[in-house]
Amino acid sequence: MIMSLRKLFCVLILVFSLSLFFVFSHGGEFPSKPEKSELKTYIVHVKKLESNIHSLSKDTKSYHKSFLPFRTAEEDSSAEHGPLIYSYQSVISGFSARLTAEEVEEMKGKDGFISARPERTYRPFTTHSPNFLGLHQESGVWRQSNFGKGVIIGVLDTGILPTHPSFSGEGLPPPPAEWKGKCEFEATQCNNKLIGARSFNLAANASQTTPLDDDGHGTHTASTAAGGFVENASVFGNAYGTAVGIAPLAHLSIYKVCFGPDCPESDILAGLDAAIEDGVDVLSISLGEDSTAFFNDNIAIGSFAAVQKGIFVSCAGGNSGPSEQTITNEAPWILTVGASTIDRSIRATAKLGDGQEFNGESVFQPKDFPPTLLPLVYAGANGKQDSAFCANGSLADADVKGKVVLCDRGGGIPRVDKGGEVKNAGGAAMILANQESDAFSTSADAHLLPATHVAYAAGLKIKAYINSTTTPTATATILFKGTVIGDPLAPLVASFSSRGPSTATPGILKPDIIGPGVNILAAWPVPLDTNTNTKLTFNIESGTSMACPHLSGMAALLKSAHPYWSPAAIKSAIMTTADLVNVKGTAIVDETLTPADLFATGAGHVNPSKANDPGLVYDIATDEYIPYLCGLGYSDEEVSIIVQKKIHCTSKILEGQLNYPTFSVKLGSSSQTFTRTVTNVGDAVSYYTVKIVAPEGVGVSVLPEKLQFTTVNEKASYSVTFSRSSNVTNAFSQGYLQWVSSKYSVRSVVSVKFI
Repeated sequence: MIMSLRKLFCVLILVFSLSLFFVFSHGGEFPSKPEKSELKTYIVHVKKLESNIHSLSKDTKSYHKSFLPFRTAEEDSSAEHGPLIYSYQSVISGFSARLTAEEVEEMKGKDGFISARPERTYRPFTTHSPNFLGLHQESGVWRQSNFGKGVIIGVLDTGILPTHPSFSGEGLPPPPAEWKGKCEFEATQCNNKLIGARSFNLAANASQTTPLDDDGHGTHTASTAAGGFVENASVFGNAYGTAVGIAPLAHLSIYKVCFGPDCPESDILAGLDAAIEDGVDVLSISLGEDSTAFFNDNIAIGSFAAVQKGIFVSCAGGNSGPSEQTITNEAPWILTVGASTIDRSIRATAKLGDGQEFNGESVFQPKDFPPTLLPLVYAGANGKQDSAFCANGSLADADVKGKVVLCDRGGGIPRVDKGGEVKNAGGAAMILANQESDAFSTSADAHLLPATHVAYAAGLKIKAYINSTTTPTATATILFKGTVIGDPLAPLVASFSSRGPSTATPGILKPDIIGPGVNILAAWPVPLDTNTNTKLTFNIESGTSMACPHLSGMAALLKSAHPYWSPAAIKSAIMTTADLVNVKGTAIVDETLTPADLFATGAGHVNPSKANDPGLVYDIATDEYIPYLCGLGYSDEEVSIIVQKKIHCTSKILEGQLNYPTFSVKLGSSSQTFTRTVTNVGDAVSYYTVKIVAPEGVGVSVLPEKLQFTTVNEKASYSVTFSRSSNVTNAFSQGYLQWVSSKYSVRSVVSVKFI
């Protein structure tokens, strides 16, 4: 016993001695544990849980948790739910979790792990537009589709104001029996129009838990897609009329995934996951990020899962135009939407002291603003860029009191905020002039003071007038002329609308289509005029965010009229019937007022009436995307992430071989031949002849030159060969081929890049 105590005593002394050694060798302190890197939200892809039957949600969640590290409550600030944020059921095979880089490395050794990467943060990118699109209550596609009745549109955005009159359920039937969604508002705030509303805020760490819209973007896009008829709608008395969405009898289900300006990828995926499980028919996503490979793009991956379930997906193409290669949401199973004008302007004219007048736009048009000429100054006359852009605080010491102030557009400063700076500095009014890149593309905004937004050319002339006038002083005023209908150049491609060619898939022409996205009047959650008691519950907004829900509503109409059409068939119908000419009958132009190229317009401007009866469609089964994805050079694992099943890339095709409704061709000294298959959805007995408008410098031959059908849903294939016919100086050339019958005209636009 004594010997045992002696041994124990010796061991304790040894331990104490070693402790002292470590203390002195580390500067008198005990060594701390190595610091871990900071927690970040990761999207983790894993192999699907093997099961003979459909795995239950709780089984999948337990499987996902098995990949996660153990943490004590002290280690995990998110101890309420642990590192796991979302366990996805349909949208991807995987989950999102808050992890350190070291924990991700440890996870890589676990069986079933595929990949993990930090999440990206996405950002959000009408009384007259239905009329402009040819939608009329008594006839045409609205009647033929029963206004989209019975179709469910899911909107991923900033939420919704459920009490807005655009979302009244009066006169609508209940949702279809298969609907599985839920309402996270009070029960009375959802109805037969707004059948679902959910909030996904875990990745955003937002305190708000309801899907209430505190931004406006979501309410606006939802009402554009499927808002009901609301009479006497206007903004400050302008754009007056009956507000209505494109599919006014469709149901809406809202998924709030944005809190403030940011929309975390994990929350977006959770919204997509819920929408698929709930049973929506159309998804409208006016959110985006920079282009990336599809296996890293979770909107592309989630959309593929939706399309597999027969859900149509429409996405905004981005607001980074007019620069080339700025298009986003480019996956070929997504309808990528660019923005164009309608033939309505809210006119405000800048009148100078020498009699020159320049038409511009502003939705705020005060009736008491006198037409008296006032002193006119250029904010950037001091040579400071901040002043030229009327940045916050830049005019504090400037002599602008009681004057009309000319500000330059741009500098990353919102247009309305520039007017706020002028107003705070004592200015009487603002003229906002475009930069060169925006050219003639202007917007009607709810400005904070009398203002007008004019073209770049007008801005140059106004500056020249100011510089040439010393005595007497330069003067100007703004004449407010209200709503003007009938612009013959409409639709015009908006300068901000992102352009192709696609970076992720240059062999697919993007955008797919353009639709109304400039000065769109739609529902808004809060009154705009805080100085009066007027309840202004509508607002005018611009962006591809506004164009996207127009096409989402259009897809709902087609889904209602043709319930058995696939998402690819609906997309084809929209694209092959699009317009390439404006109201005047001449080529659609861009912000420079010159003919727009296909990287601005895609297949053209949506034409709802023609899309409802296209004659032929280019259909694509979801498995047909697999050899296309393999052909992009993606690995087996990367393709498996997208399609959510084990893939071996034994079959590959070039991008141009996908059965797409348009052509994007790289052409060198060798010819290129592609095959397409069309499906007859028009008259049972029909005959088509090909018409070719060849791109300059390109020879185009089609075999056969005639197609004959005897039944509906009959298929026919043709091949088209592109070859160099002459040398051209331009890098790109464009044209189209068209299948024409006595009743139908089915056009596929062609873009050729010379290499």
